Amino acid sequence: QVQLVESGGGLVQAGGSLRLSCAASGIPFSLNVMGWFRQAPGKQRELVATITNGGITNYADSVKGRFTISRDNAKSTVYLRMDSLKPEDTAVYYCKSRHHWSAIEYWGKGTLVTVSS
Repeated sequence: QVQLVESGGGLVQAGGSLRLSCAASGIPFSLNVMGWFRQAPGKQRELVATITNGGITNYADSVKGRFTISRDNAKSTVYLRMDSLKPEDTAVYYCKSRHHWSAIEYWGKGTLVTVSS
């Protein structure tokens, strides 16, 4: 059974930091591209950051320089370090896996991040 379980969300003041974690099970983690997405109220889900199985990262322009994605293959966990948070970063943050050649995808259930001004 595949599970992606996000944690680390919460309420933080603008300018603060949070670190999200996504623990994966049931997938060959090291063979998956991992990503963080977010969905704010009334908006479509959008890409935040991705990291390949080789460690190559990609970020949305809105978070470049503030967020850092990383992975620990030994722990089957992907992280999202979020610094200098802004109220517009408020959203439910989702973890996604995509097998690097079959393209099979799985999603977590999300964790809520609320940034107060």
